[in-house]
Amino acid sequence: MMATTHALAGLLVGVGASALTGDAAPLVLAAGAFGGLFPDFDLYAGHRKTLHFPVYGSFAAVVGVSVYAVLGTTVALAVAVFLLAAALHAASDALGGGLELRPWEGTSERAVYDHFRRTWWRPRRLIRYDGAPEDALVGLVLAVPGYLATSGTLQSLVVVGVAVSVGYAVVRKPMVALAERLVAATPDPILNHVPDRFVGDVR
Repeated sequence: MMATTHALAGLLVGVGASALTGDAAPLVLAAGAFGGLFPDFDLYAGHRKTLHFPVYGSFAAVVGVSVYAVLGTTVALAVAVFLLAAALHAASDALGGGLELRPWEGTSERAVYDHFRRTWWRPRRLIRYDGAPEDALVGLVLAVPGYLATSGTLQSLVVVGVAVSVGYAVVRKPMVALAERLVAATPDPILNHVPDRFVGDVR
């Protein structure tokens, strides 16, 4: 799924936590959105492995919720929401496609790495690939409660997230053809500095 979809899902975690606890601090909502986005910071280094922890992340989220139950502070709630959103991101990546250049072809059996069992979870392809039309639709649905629960900068970021999601969905497949042309025209000394996951399938 797209990073924006995960961020909007994380924001929804923050909205739900705020509703349950009565603590609607912007920090809690922002922590949810950032937690939903955070695992994808490994995009250039072992994507869906380096910062994706579907099992250990879920355990950390349980610990975070337990700490909040003891402390009851806004900061503790924000940390718990961050951990919950990050764990949700890691686990839900298994619902999408694999890591291949053209995930709509369904040739990869690697969706997200399980550090606990030291194996890859296979893609379920309920959302066929990141940037699929259904991915953008899920993001749009997730954005509604986030938009209604926020204001100011956060609300503007929700609108930007939806716009990016729709735009990416439109160009997702053409981007691959463009990438193939760019790789073909780029000298090897330069390509050697580009992560293999971006050029390995087209070199």
